[in-house]
Amino acid sequence: MAVYTDVAVEDLEVFIAGYDIGKLLSYKGIAEGVENSNFLLHTEAGHFILTLYEKRVAAADLPFFIGLMEHLAARGLNCPQPVKNRKGEALGKVAGRPAAIVTFLEGMWMRRTDARHCAAVGEALAQLHLAGADFPMTRANALSVEGWRPIYDACADRADGVQHGLTETVAQELDFLEAKWPRNLPQGVIHADLFPDNVFFLGDKLSGLIDFYFACTDTLAYDVAICLNAWCFEQDLSYNITKGRALLQSYRKVRALSEAELNAMPVLARGAATRFLLTRLVDWLNVPPGALVKPKSPQEYFRKLRFHQQVKSIGDYGVEARELTA
Repeated sequence: MAVYTDVAVEDLEVFIAGYDIGKLLSYKGIAEGVENSNFLLHTEAGHFILTLYEKRVAAADLPFFIGLMEHLAARGLNCPQPVKNRKGEALGKVAGRPAAIVTFLEGMWMRRTDARHCAAVGEALAQLHLAGADFPMTRANALSVEGWRPIYDACADRADGVQHGLTETVAQELDFLEAKWPRNLPQGVIHADLFPDNVFFLGDKLSGLIDFYFACTDTLAYDVAICLNAWCFEQDLSYNITKGRALLQSYRKVRALSEAELNAMPVLARGAATRFLLTRLVDWLNVPPGALVKPKSPQEYFRKLRFHQQVKSIGDYGVEARELTA
């Protein structure tokens, strides 16, 4: 979450008047995250989240995101629900941007995670994958392997200014990933961005998942690899095997991982690291003037990529294949 587009109170009051949520009492921008402009609304009916869609979110994709949240909630997954206006529409426009209001989830995200949190995320991710199995809509992942080289080409000439050797490292990695990327693994709806700030807890209990605006149809095991990157490294960027083991074992208890998925995990994890390295690099180099957002460092994912390049098998992530397929 972030704020790229400010909203005047007069415009917001007009927008909210189209909903049955009472009058606006207060609102404030949410500075965390990097993609859309988000505001916490306090109205006479309670608290809500207003999202203005920016950057990589295409207006044509919004029905997919809205429909997916409704679908997952109907199957027991706790996630924000779109609030429809008096015309029965979940999408509108404010400050010149496509916009939606969603329900507010109780909880907070964990700044410091441990194996218990990772286990909860593994279980929730598998539940999401199963719940999305019969979702009728599809959306291609524009930020999968075919989309990485164009991102790289757009910023390669400035990459070494961020991290020495980054240009050559990523060029070689893209050659590897394009040649080795697994093509025949189970597909379905994936979250594609399940970082700690998109998972809420009440105490130690996971209370909900948010921010589905990268969700798409892609390789399910790739979503697991994204979570290994996001949840299982320490602040010094060393990989925590205990966290990785907890996440993978909890996932497997809900949805079995095939031998092919497990064997592909090192390549998928390298791809996940490369994807976030590249998009963070672009964000780092192109922060809009005046934006209320602090871009995340691409150097974090440069170091994570280096770790994955040394991995030989699923065992290096904390489990043996026989543990997860038995």
